[in-house]
Amino acid sequence: MPLLIVDDSESSLLALETAVRGFAGCVVESFTNPLEALDRCQAVDFDVVLVDYMMPQMNGIEMIRRLRRRPGYEDVPVVMITSQAKRSVRLEALEAGATDFLAKPFDPLELQARVLNLMALHKAQLALADRAKSLDMAFRHATEQADMREQEIIWCLAQAMASRDGNTGDHIERVANIAELIAEGLGLDRIQRRNIYLAAPLHDIGKIAIPDAILQKPGKLERHEIERMREHVPIGVAILANSSAELSRVATAIIAGHHEKWDGSGYPKGLSGDAIPIEARIVAVADVFEALCSDRPYKQAWPIEQAYEEIIACSGSHFDPACVAAFRRKWPAIRALFEHGAGENHHMAVLNG
Repeated sequence: MPLLIVDDSESSLLALETAVRGFAGCVVESFTNPLEALDRCQAVDFDVVLVDYMMPQMNGIEMIRRLRRRPGYEDVPVVMITSQAKRSVRLEALEAGATDFLAKPFDPLELQARVLNLMALHKAQLALADRAKSLDMAFRHATEQADMREQEIIWCLAQAMASRDGNTGDHIERVANIAELIAEGLGLDRIQRRNIYLAAPLHDIGKIAIPDAILQKPGKLERHEIERMREHVPIGVAILANSSAELSRVATAIIAGHHEKWDGSGYPKGLSGDAIPIEARIVAVADVFEALCSDRPYKQAWPIEQAYEEIIACSGSHFDPACVAAFRRKWPAIRALFEHGAGENHHMAVLNG
C-alpha cells in the first residue's frame, strides 16, 4: 500500500521513513516540499498520508485542505504530526480534514500502530465502497431487466390488440412515436416522454373484449354498437386496475382519457380542459391523426396534409391547444414517420432508455 510522508526536516523525514518501511506491502514516498507532494498525489493514490504541521512553503493544515479537494482523497486517512498542543490548532486541522494526530517527538511503536490501523481502516472503506458499487450495479441491471420484460409484455399486448382491430404494429408504433414527439414539444422530461411512448400503445387495449362484428364492421355503427364500442374504455382501465407500477398508472390515464375532448364533449366522463390527464390529451392527438392517415374497415386513409389540417382545425374543441401547438412544432418529424416509417431502431432506443 502506498504511503506518503511530508516533512521539511530531513532528520524527521528519515525517522518517519525508518519507522514505517518495515510494513509488509508498504511503499513509502517522502517529500520535504508540500507542493511537490501535492503534485505527486495527482499521479499516485496514497492510502495513508503523514504530514508535518510547521513547514515554510505551506503549513500542514493548508496542505490537508488542498488534498481533500482532490478527487479520490476525500476519505484517505491523514495524520498530522505536530509539536503544537494548542486546542485551536487541532480543531483547525480537524476542520481541514485531518484524521488523527501524532505528537513530536513521536514514539515509533505508536506511529506504527496508528498507521497500521489507518491502513486497515482505509482498506475496509475501499472494500465497502467496491461492494456498494457492485450491489448498485447488480440492482440497476435487475431493474433494467424487469423494465425490459414489462415493456416487451406491453408491446406484445398492444400488437395483439392492434391485429384484432384490423391494424398492424406500424399503427401502434406511429401512435407511440407521435405521442412522444408531442410530449417533447411540450417540454416534458425524458422519463415522462419515455413512459408516454411505452404506455401509448395500450390506449385501446379494452377493445379485446369488443366483438369482431363491431370492430371490423365496414359501415357506420348503430347506436347500440357505438355504446358497446365505448365500453372498451372502462374495460381497459379494469385490465390495469391492480397494477401499482408507474408505467401502468400512465397507461391507465391514457386509456381512461384519450376519448375525452378539450371542450367536454367526449366520453366516458365528459371531462374538459386540464381535468383530462396530460398523457391522455397528448395521445388523443396522436391517435386521431394516425387513424385519419390509416385505412380502416369503415374508411380509406386521408392524405397526410388533410389529416394535419383536421388536427389544427380541432384545436380548442377536440384537442388541447397546447398539444396541437406542440404537434405543429414537431410536424417535420411527424411527417417523416409516414414517409420513412417509424423504425425499429427508435423503438429499441426508447426501450433502452
